[in-house]
Amino acid sequence: MDSTQIGNSAEQNSSMSDSLELVKQEQTLHNYEDIFKQQQEQINFLTQELERLKNPAAKSKPSQKRGSILKRIWRSFTQYLAGIHGSATYQPRFSVTQILVSYLGSFFGIGALAYLSIASGYPVIAAPFGAAAVLVFAVPNSPLAQPRNLIFGNLIGGIVSVLMVTLFGSEPWVMALSVATAIKVMQLTKTLHPPGGAVALVGVLSKATWGFILTPVLAGSIILLFCTFAFNNLMPERSYPRHWL
Repeated sequence: MDSTQIGNSAEQNSSMSDSLELVKQEQTLHNYEDIFKQQQEQINFLTQELERLKNPAAKSKPSQKRGSILKRIWRSFTQYLAGIHGSATYQPRFSVTQILVSYLGSFFGIGALAYLSIASGYPVIAAPFGAAAVLVFAVPNSPLAQPRNLIFGNLIGGIVSVLMVTLFGSEPWVMALSVATAIKVMQLTKTLHPPGGAVALVGVLSKATWGFILTPVLAGSIILLFCTFAFNNLMPERSYPRHWL
């Protein structure tokens, strides 16, 4: 091997050594960068912990806020329950005599409607009259049981239901609209009568025509009023009505 080849070989070895050294330096640099990042993360964590220790109230504020919200919710809930608690003394109490009179009166009134329907061939009885009997025979002094309310409340329910069926049909939303409208009209005319709402519902359910207003609504209401007047005024300590209009 001559001197030229020996020189070239030495240069190649030197170049390879330099390359290896450069690779080692790059790896070392990357390692230092990783170590630096880890140390930086540790420093950030320690800084946050130090801030928390210096100001412990800052960490407790969210929990305190959540606690105050829960307290307000609980307070509102308890107030709501207190508002609907009611009182048992509000319910009316009836003597044995009153119960017996109400029993006989409702039997007489509904029986009269049923037999007159069969005898005349015209339907003068309907489900809402059962509710009306509760008012006029059990609590005849109630403002909702007076003749004005009995006649016009049921009449309004019948008219409203027929109008709704004529205009909109008998869909479920029409039932709701019929009852709501009947209640509103009864309130405006001071003829509120709970069975009138039932009349409005029954009318839509049965797809009532204009004849529904006459029979059973108007005819049945008048007959029930006559029975109520006759029966209640025959009983001792009872007087009906308190007012006509």
